[in-house]
Amino acid sequence: MDKSRKRILVTGGAGFIGSNFILYWLKKYPNDKIINLDSLTYAGNLENLRLIERNLNYSFVKGNICDLDIVEKSMQGVDTVVHFAAESHVDRSIKKPSDFILTNVVGTQILLDAALRNDVKRFHHISTDEVYGSLELRDTNKFNERTNYNPRSPYSASKAGSDHLVKAYYETYGLPITISNCSNNFGPYQFPEKMIPLAITNVIEDKKVPVYGDGLYVRDWLYVEDHCRAIDLILQKGKVGETYCIGGLTDDINNLTVARKILKILGKDENMLEFVKDRPGHDRKYAIDWSKIKSELGWGPLHSFDEWLEKTVEWYRNNERWWKRLKTKEFQKYYEELYGDLD
Repeated sequence: MDKSRKRILVTGGAGFIGSNFILYWLKKYPNDKIINLDSLTYAGNLENLRLIERNLNYSFVKGNICDLDIVEKSMQGVDTVVHFAAESHVDRSIKKPSDFILTNVVGTQILLDAALRNDVKRFHHISTDEVYGSLELRDTNKFNERTNYNPRSPYSASKAGSDHLVKAYYETYGLPITISNCSNNFGPYQFPEKMIPLAITNVIEDKKVPVYGDGLYVRDWLYVEDHCRAIDLILQKGKVGETYCIGGLTDDINNLTVARKILKILGKDENMLEFVKDRPGHDRKYAIDWSKIKSELGWGPLHSFDEWLEKTVEWYRNNERWWKRLKTKEFQKYYEELYGDLD
């Protein structure tokens, strides 16, 4: 095989960010080979990859990253690993932390061992800004690569543990790793339990939009395609052993404002909003300083939040069949446990 062609193992490639990354990569690098290892949990959806499912340079392996045999077989001949696979919903981590520890910590360790055995040339680990904890609303500081870890939910604690493992395998064994800690992603193919797709799809269905607490929780929003571009740059130009923070916005924006923007795009008024009981340990504010990846690798978001949000709303408008199939009875039961009956 041409040595310039990469053979990439993508874990969690049927999920939201992983599937967007695979679509992005094969469009830009059509000669590379991608193996998608995914266990197809509730958030994994092979429909996301319909466009490339017959591509000869793409293959799918159904399996859990905690399965030693499947991981070992999937890793053979691979030169690059991009590790997305994770349990990622904070609310679910509060209800059942053990799933998050097993997948996010143990699963990552199993992958790292296999990467060592198979002489992988780059192991890139996708993480989150939530490992850094929470900021006060008036705090002008932002998380950066030197910020101390201070996870506050079972989810962020499990991701912090996986980050430390990845770094330890670099320091102890010399495994060539990079890490990216990103802010909240949004865009096509996102499972509708997350805030933005939930709000969009609820409004389309003429249902209330739940808003936790006072709605003033601040997040840094990153469009998924911008995230894929950042990972691409890290793989091509990033320094081994380094961490890169990836953010989307430069100004604070709270959840209530985001919900109002969605209502405005869809031509609805604020009667669609429903304030609900806050979740335990809700982090007040995240903000990311992404100056390192900008200065060292030349990365920045392609468009503003408002532009990307309009594109996202339009995608969900045009793909009702995709998301309506995901709002199953099980989804509705979980939804009502979190928010109550908001119809």
